[in-house]
Formats: sequence, structure tokens, C-alpha cells
Amino acid sequence: MSSIVEEVYCSPRENVPRQRINKKYVDNWSVCQLGDICTRITRRNTTIESNRILTIAAQYGLIDQCSFFNKVVASENLSNYYILKKGDFAYNKSYSGDYIWGAVKRLDKYESGVLSPLYICFQPKEKLIDSDYLLFYFESKKWHKDIAEIVVEGARNHGLLNVSIKDFFNMLIPLPSLDEQRDIAATIRAVLIKIECERTILQRYESQKGYLLSKMLI
Repeated sequence: MSSIVEEVYCSPRENVPRQRINKKYVDNWSVCQLGDICTRITRRNTTIESNRILTIAAQYGLIDQCSFFNKVVASENLSNYYILKKGDFAYNKSYSGDYIWGAVKRLDKYESGVLSPLYICFQPKEKLIDSDYLLFYFESKKWHKDIAEIVVEGARNHGLLNVSIKDFFNMLIPLPSLDEQRDIAATIRAVLIKIECERTILQRYESQKGYLLSKMLI
């Protein structure tokens, strides 16, 4: 997927992608700050609305902490945690593996959950930004240069990138028209579905091959 995203998305300092998703789109892209198209989430779990403690796993996204770690590693008091609803995003400032600038993920697996205040949480403004377009943008490397410039002065502190809330929401985001955003997201989504179908077919062929070989050896 990453190679497709690199072709059809701009970086914040470009105004035309390498490849347009459709020839009908000819306008240059604009650029805006993340805070212009998203709203920071600050609602707290003061009434213990949810007991599902979330964590961000780079490969799996926002996931139930108990399922991921097989135990709870959060504070016993969840009243200060942020409440996330399905479709909300969160930025994990921890860096690891291929995610050297942290990871931004969307809550897709559950209707709601709570997240440590160490994370930066936000919600897209639907009239300005397509949620899937934003999701795939943060799965690319297009935003890395901007976040790197924010971090360069603060460096890294105890496994966390030193990124302030203000600087994070000042990060620049390339923005085509809403129609082009939706077409880009729909195309990438279709490719992902195709890849998953091909993977399933391959697994079935391999299973069938193993079965036939076992019968030949009897």
C-alpha cells in the first residue's frame, strides 16, 4: 500500500502528486494545518463511561490493551483517560521499528474505549477532510519530514518523542478537494480489498497443496 500512497499523495511542500487518481482532477492541492481540519479530543472518562483500555500497536492500530498485552498495564483510575469513539484518531509519541516518528491510528475495532492522556487524540471535521484520506496519509511517510522538524530540537525523552500538542496540530497537511480525497481513499481501499482477497486465495491453495501432498505420501 505504501508505494501507492507515495504516488497519489503530495507531501506538504508539493502542490501536485506524482500520479493523479483521475484525469478530471487538475487543480493544485492546498495546504493547511492539522488543527484546521481536525478537533482535539479532550473529553475525559470522568463518569467511567468505558472500561475498555486502548493502546496503539503500530501494526494493529488502536486495540484493546488486555488483548494485546494479555494484561492491563494502565492506571487503576481511568477517570482522567480520554474517551475515544469509533472513527477518532490518536497519535502515539512512542517510537519503535518502522515507526521512528510514532504512529497515528484510527479507532476502527470498537465503538468506544479510553486512552492514556499521554496520547494526542483528535477527530476529523467531516466537511473538510475525508477520514479514510487522513488515515492513509498517516500510514504513509509523507508526514515524517514535518514531524521530524518538530522533534529535532526537543529530541527524544525516555522513549517518547518530544512533540507538543501545539506543534502537532500546527503540522502541515496537503489537501485536495473533498471529492478527490474521497476518490483517493476509495481507490486505496479497493486495492487493499483486492490484496486481501488474493492473500486468502493463496492461503487456500497452499492448504490444498499441503493436503494433496499428504495424501500422496500415504
